[in-house]
Amino acid sequence: MEARVCRSVNHLISIAALLACIGTTAIGQGSAGTDGKLEPRFLVDMPTAGMQDKGAMVLDVDFYKEGGVLFGISAGILDRFSFGISYGGSRIIGSGSPVMNPIPGVNLRLRILEEGMLLPALVLGFDSQGKDGYLKDLDRYQIKSPGLFVAASKNYAFLGYLSIHGGVNYSLERADGDRDLNVYTGVEKTIGPVLSAILEYNFATNDNSAQAVGKGWGYINAAIRLMLGNGLTISLNLKDLVKNGPNITVANRTVCLEYSRAF
Repeated sequence: MEARVCRSVNHLISIAALLACIGTTAIGQGSAGTDGKLEPRFLVDMPTAGMQDKGAMVLDVDFYKEGGVLFGISAGILDRFSFGISYGGSRIIGSGSPVMNPIPGVNLRLRILEEGMLLPALVLGFDSQGKDGYLKDLDRYQIKSPGLFVAASKNYAFLGYLSIHGGVNYSLERADGDRDLNVYTGVEKTIGPVLSAILEYNFATNDNSAQAVGKGWGYINAAIRLMLGNGLTISLNLKDLVKNGPNITVANRTVCLEYSRAF
C-alpha cells in the first residue's frame, strides 16, 4: 500500500514538472485580476461555475496544516466538460510519517448554462476531494468534499469585476450520520490587473450533527489571489475565521498554487 502511495505521488510530481517545462509550446493563463484569462474554479474550498477551456490543463497544489500537500490535475476535455484527479496527504512536509488520503479524488464539471445578461453561468459537477486532511477515525475529511453540486456564478463590471458565486452540494461523506444538503456562497472582487480578493461562507449544514467536526456555525474563509504571470497564480488563504472547527484558536493559513497551460 505504501509503495502504491509513493508511486502515485511521484507520478503527480512528474506531471507537474512536465507542465512546468512546456512553456515554449503553450500559452500561460491566470485566474486573478482583470487581466486573468482563466475562470476561477473555486472560491476557497467550494466550487464556482468556472470552467477551463477545451485543451487547457491546470495543476493545483495546496499546502495546508500539519505539513499537508494536495496535488490536483484537471483537463478541459470539451468546451463545456472537464475532468480531474487529485491526491495528497498530511505530514508530507516536515517530520513524522506521512498520512496519505485513502483514495485519489475525482472531479467532473459540466457547464449546463452559459452566463448571459440576466442569468448566471451554471455548472453541474461532482468532486470527491475534501480539504485540510483526512480523518481516518471519522472516515471523512476535515472539510467534507462537495460531492454532487450545482454552482452558479455571475460577473458584473464594477471598478474592474465583481463576481457573485453560490451553490448547493450533497457530500458522500456521511459516516457521521449527517446527510443534509449543504449550501454556500461567496464574492470575488478584482483589485487591479493581477489581484483578486475572495470571501466565502460555507454554511456546512451537512456538518452540524452530534458526531460532526464543526460546531454548527459554518466556515467563513477569505483569500487574496495573485497572478504571477506565465500561467502561475498563488492564493493566500485564511480559513475558519469564526473558529467553527475543533481546537481552532486562530484562523487556519493555507497556500494554493495554480499553474495553467492552454494547448
